Amino acid sequence: MKKHSARVAPLSACNSPVLTLTKVEGEERPRDSPGPAEAQAPAGTEAGGRPSRCCWRCSRAQLKKIFWGVAVVLCVCASWAGATQLAKLTFRKFDAPFTLTWFATNWNFLFFPLYYAGHICKSAEKQSVKQRYRECCRFFGDNGLTLKVFFTKATPFGVLWTLTNYLYLHAIKKINTTDVSVLFCCNKAFVFLLSWIVLRDRFMGVRIVAAILAIAGIVMMTYADGFHSHSVIGIALVVGSASMSALYKVLFKLLLGSAKFGEAALFLSILGVFNILFITCIPVILYFTKVEYWSSFDDIPWGNLCGFSVLLLTFNIVLNFGIAVTYPTLMSLGIVLSVPVNAVVDHYTSKIVFNGVRLIAIIIIGLGFLLLLLPEEWDVWLIKLLTRLKVRKKEEAAEGGADLGLGLQSKSRRARPSFAR
Repeated sequence: MKKHSARVAPLSACNSPVLTLTKVEGEERPRDSPGPAEAQAPAGTEAGGRPSRCCWRCSRAQLKKIFWGVAVVLCVCASWAGATQLAKLTFRKFDAPFTLTWFATNWNFLFFPLYYAGHICKSAEKQSVKQRYRECCRFFGDNGLTLKVFFTKATPFGVLWTLTNYLYLHAIKKINTTDVSVLFCCNKAFVFLLSWIVLRDRFMGVRIVAAILAIAGIVMMTYADGFHSHSVIGIALVVGSASMSALYKVLFKLLLGSAKFGEAALFLSILGVFNILFITCIPVILYFTKVEYWSSFDDIPWGNLCGFSVLLLTFNIVLNFGIAVTYPTLMSLGIVLSVPVNAVVDHYTSKIVFNGVRLIAIIIIGLGFLLLLLPEEWDVWLIKLLTRLKVRKKEEAAEGGADLGLGLQSKSRRARPSFAR
């Protein structure tokens, strides 16, 4: 029997992974018809009345997955909100968003070494670094990672990754972190629209509604601050960042498809290498042109820079590889939960005013994000659930009527006089 592992597409910041499960051959076997004793046993129990081991194992597995899901949600929420707040704090001392983007992206190089360390600890069949690297390079084609593949497949995603993070960080300078985090949630709506247009994905009315809600939330968020120049520029930067993130995800699915965990780790490490080799010149140019200038290297808050990089690396690791232990939907909830966390922090550290328009915009965008988390077959599941509820009510009503009839019959028997002597 062949084993097929789950495949996951690595995404830019604030995207949930796409999982494509392959069917395992030989797993689906026709069930034997139950014997008389088994047929009479209630669901979830064995013939002797004991709870079924299979059901017990399934429930334990589901509980374990939900427990890990809660842990992953908290980790995603804490790392994303923490990175956002730390970036805001860093810009008070170090006003260089592109340099911060470049510095944090360099840490992507650690993805594959961390993955290989996990492979050594967990895998039964241990491979050398060279063997594992060659196996993961098959993701790029039969010839592996060639110079042509590097420039045609890795370079566009490296540019999109840098633009996504730079626009997001630059927006933090213009507007508060609450507005930035909630507006970035619109990237999921942009992913749906691009997938529908480019990838010809299935049309879903509920997702069109979610996209409309996202656009309405963006307009209301702009109106909340009275169309000031800083507010409009900041909102435009966040929307641009969300658009770059959505374009990254759709292009990855179009050009590369899906990737195993090792392949995803290698790809993200390659983005780090691309950043070191080809993006390093840009911060240097910005420094000498005094667009992003600092007087001395001693004035750079290295603690803030490293802390932001660690939080962003943690966020991307959990978001790309957390699917191994929990459901993708639960991981996406961590991004939404970071919005109230940023709102609480902004309430105590900045002069943000939560007027009615801003609150409605936040709620509308959050609702649109949650609607986009619905599975494609949600309407079928809803119809099945309603049908089951109707059938159960009819059965309960029929059982209640039968019990009432038996009760009346027994009462009439007691009330009937006995003539036996």
